[in-house]
Amino acid sequence: MTDRLISADKVEGTTVYNRTGDKLGSINNVMIDKTSGKVAYADMSFGGFLGIGDRHHPLPWSMLTYDTDKGGYVVNLDKKTLEGAPTYGEKERVNWEDEAWGRKVHDYYGVPPFWM
Repeated sequence: MTDRLISADKVEGTTVYNRTGDKLGSINNVMIDKTSGKVAYADMSFGGFLGIGDRHHPLPWSMLTYDTDKGGYVVNLDKKTLEGAPTYGEKERVNWEDEAWGRKVHDYYGVPPFWM
């Protein structure tokens, strides 16, 4: 048992909150850089109703902080900021290898890319 490590399957489905405690969505997947082993993104679903119309938001992992009291991750974002964020639909393909796309995501949130 460890307090510092968590398996990816335990991260998936975890709720993401903002700093005021509002539920923003939940993590669908964790994207890991194969070369460095760094967690790059949390793929969070946001919006929609009962899972219909959800949009996926790639959140740079460095933005998330685990809150033991909430049992979920906290980000310093509000719903309005997420509405304008880079996103993709359930049936859309994302080229996670595209550095320009990755820069767009990191620039939007104002955090350095995980590969730097």
